[in-house]
Amino acid sequence: MPFVNVKVTSGVTREQKQQIVAEITDTLVRVLNKNPNNTHIVIDEVDADNWGFSGMLTTDYRKLKQE
Repeated sequence: MPFVNVKVTSGVTREQKQQIVAEITDTLVRVLNKNPNNTHIVIDEVDADNWGFSGMLTTDYRKLKQE
């Protein structure tokens, strides 16, 4: 039973989430021959103020990129 946890910052639409679930499931079926009925995908939306990289919060990084 594959379990995949995808973490994204907020702002992902329902349609995008549907596509993520479908494409990850398809990949596991194609590459690992997994049963799609036993494949679980969880999408966690993390507020950009709670996600950091390159030594800064994502919100600060995005503001910097806009300048």
